[in-house]
Parts: sequence; C-alpha cells; structure tokens
Amino acid sequence: MAIRIFQHYWHLHLAVLAVIEGVIFFFAPFAAAYLRFNPQGAEEILGPMLPRGLVFAGVLFISMAAMGLYNSRQRSRLAGLIARVAASVIGGAMVIAILFYMFPDLHIGRGALLISLAIAFGGSVIARIVFDTLVDEDLFKRRVLVYGSGRRAVSIARLRRRSDRRGFVVVGYVPAEGDEASEVPDNEKLPTTVDLLTLCERHRVDEIVVAMDDRRRRFPMDQLLECRLEGVEILELVTFLERETGKVRLDLLNPSWMIFSEGFGRGRIHDTMERGFDILASLLLLVVAAPIMVVTALAIKIMEGPKASIFYRQVRVGQYGRPFRLLKFRSMREDAEKDGAQWAQKNDSRVTPIGAFTRLTRIDELPQILNVLRGEMSFVGPRPERPEFVGQLEERIPYYRERHTIKPGITGWAQLCYPYGSSEQDAIEKLQYDLFYVKNHSLLFYLAILVQTVEVIVWRKGAR
Repeated sequence: MAIRIFQHYWHLHLAVLAVIEGVIFFFAPFAAAYLRFNPQGAEEILGPMLPRGLVFAGVLFISMAAMGLYNSRQRSRLAGLIARVAASVIGGAMVIAILFYMFPDLHIGRGALLISLAIAFGGSVIARIVFDTLVDEDLFKRRVLVYGSGRRAVSIARLRRRSDRRGFVVVGYVPAEGDEASEVPDNEKLPTTVDLLTLCERHRVDEIVVAMDDRRRRFPMDQLLECRLEGVEILELVTFLERETGKVRLDLLNPSWMIFSEGFGRGRIHDTMERGFDILASLLLLVVAAPIMVVTALAIKIMEGPKASIFYRQVRVGQYGRPFRLLKFRSMREDAEKDGAQWAQKNDSRVTPIGAFTRLTRIDELPQILNVLRGEMSFVGPRPERPEFVGQLEERIPYYRERHTIKPGITGWAQLCYPYGSSEQDAIEKLQYDLFYVKNHSLLFYLAILVQTVEVIVWRKGAR
C-alpha cells in the first residue's frame, strides 16, 4: 500500500517501519543515560534529555535513509541488512560526535553514546526482522481487483520483483469485452456474470484498477460508480503502476493521462527555494571538496604528464533543450572519441587508471558543482545527455523531450532505481523514472533523493 504525501508516493509499511525505528532511536539515549548514570542521576547530570533524543533520532534516521534502508527496492539479505544498519550507525555516530563538539550542551558522554548506538543498532535489526516477517503476511497490502485481462492487464501480472508487488495483492482479473489474448492465467480470472460490487464485497477489495484494452466497448460506468460510492478506490492502470513501481510506463502512456493526472506542478516559490538550496549547497561543497579536487588534478598531471588536460568539457542538453558545457574530471584518454560519440561501456578500454578510480568513487562528477552554481544544472534531475544522442532518442522514444522541462541533475531518481545505461533500451527504462520525477517533482522528493544518493556512492551502484 502506498500513500501520497507532498506529491510523492510513500509505501505505508516503510512509513510504519520508520516510525517504529524513530521511537527506538529517540528513547535510546534515555535508556543509555539511565543505565550509565542510574535513573536518579541521569537527568541531573546531563540536563534535559528531550533535545538529545531528538538530535540522536534525527541523525540516525537520515543516516538510515542514506544507506537505502527506507527504499522499497532494498533487497539485501540478513547479512547485507546488518551491514547497512551498521554502516548507518557508524556514519550517524560520526555526525553526532561532530554535533557534540559544536554544541557541548548536547553532549551525553562517550559511554552513554556507545550504549545508545548499541541499543539503536540492536533495536533496528530486531525491528526489521520482525517487521519483514509481518509484511510478507500481506498485513499492509491493498487488495486489488483488475478490470480487464488482456494486453494492458498483463502488465500487472508480469510484475515479478518483490519490491513492485510489496504494496498490493491481486484478488483476480475480470475479463472485459474487447480484451486481447494474454498471459493472465485462467484460474486468476473472475466470473463476468457477477457484478463488480458483489465481487468487491466477496473478495474484500480495496481498489479496482481499470485495465481493459478497449474502453469504447461497454465501459462499466454504472458498476464502477456504484463501487466508488461504496468506498472502493478506482484507479487507471498507468496511475496504479506509477504508484507501485516508481516509474511512468511508456508502453501504456497516452497524452490525455499526462494532461489530466495529478502532478507536474511548478511554482515560483518552489523554484526559488530549490535554487537557493543549490547555491548554498554548491558553495559549501566546493569548500569541503576543494582538497579532493586539488589532489585529483595533481594525480591526473602526475600519471598522464604535465600537458594532460585535467577537465573534460562536453556539450550537453539542459533545461528546455538549451545546450551547456558540462564539466568533469577527465577519466578517459584524450583521443577517446576520435571515431565520434559513443556510449560508455562496461570495462571500457578508453578509461585511464586514475579515471577508473574517479568514476568508481564519483569524484569525476565533482566539477559539476560549478555547473550547479552557474544555474545550468541542479543537484537532482534527469542526467543530461549529449545532443547527438538526444536527437536520435527524441525520434525513437515517445515523450523523451518532456524530460527537459526541468534542469538536469548530478544525481536523480533514475540513478537510484536503475543501473548505469549504455543503450537505447536503457534510455527507455531510465526515461520512465525521469518522467516519474518530473511529474512528482517537489522539494521533499528532491531532498530524499539527495540523501539516498549516499547509498549509490557507498555501495558503488551504477558506476562505470
């Protein structure tokens, strides 16, 4: 089950898990202080515990999100889960230590801090193991009836990933007139002789997904209206798949859905806030990353010679199709494109030794902070492509031009959800995620993607 908050879909089971862990994190410093200083002396020695609990919980929550632990696509087994929780706690401990140094009044002592972190780690792991068992029992899943059993309806039946089916369970498919032959099994089809409301009551349906192939043939308006008035949600197929998969399905999309669906909201206040954040964050990052950038520049000169160019400037397509020069640390040979523009490949022979390292660690992307500062890019958005590729892709892929309605970004929703792409099919898959971000673009979603990008860097997802 997913809920829509601030123009973004959040899986209910993850929201509940976040609340449970937030409570554990909040009370961890209280428990640690009482264990360390006894119940009578804790408050007297440390002072009010409320701000300490809030800071501790807030830092650990953001750290857990940064490790992808509130991502519905997280598929780590127990060992991977423990490793991510441990990395979150260690990263959070470093941030908390810095905050204690900057704000001494928040300090709770090294012993109490270590006990707090141990409680947070153990509580999180136990909560997730128990919670994962409960989620598998369909506790938070919506019961869905699909009206249609043809070509469009089979797109639901083909959802195989656990993360894509985590929010719902299909009770059955009702064949509609005009449906094409499909892969929907006969044993999952419901009788057409029974009206929809009766089927909903019989199977305790929460929502109906309209997925008939031809709506011009006997669209069940009266039955659907009857179900809606009885509290059953009615969803169009593309909207349902958008909510459950985090992408806009191009093969099912039509212009009318783009026009009449929610989202695609833009406002002057939102744009001003996002631009202000981009400027402040880029200035701060330039100061923090300056030593790394200097060392990288020296390494390129030392390993490739004093005449080797440090930066790679390449024309990319920006917002509204405007071209700009993207900056990166050069990671390939200087003659890498003597035969024309090419997609980067896995184990690309054109990548230099220092370039392999900067690509893996994403250090090669740091100069793009200057593009953000100049307003050509944002920190979050669709990745900018080269004009040579954009021209080809716009001719072959519908709605590709729509990804350019917002600024391109250093990171983005597609980078979190899909591995590095180097083909036209990869471009199609990534476009579906880019359209989801364009449609549901909000400051909260923007910040959530920034936090989750840490997972991509730490666990080396998608680098090539």
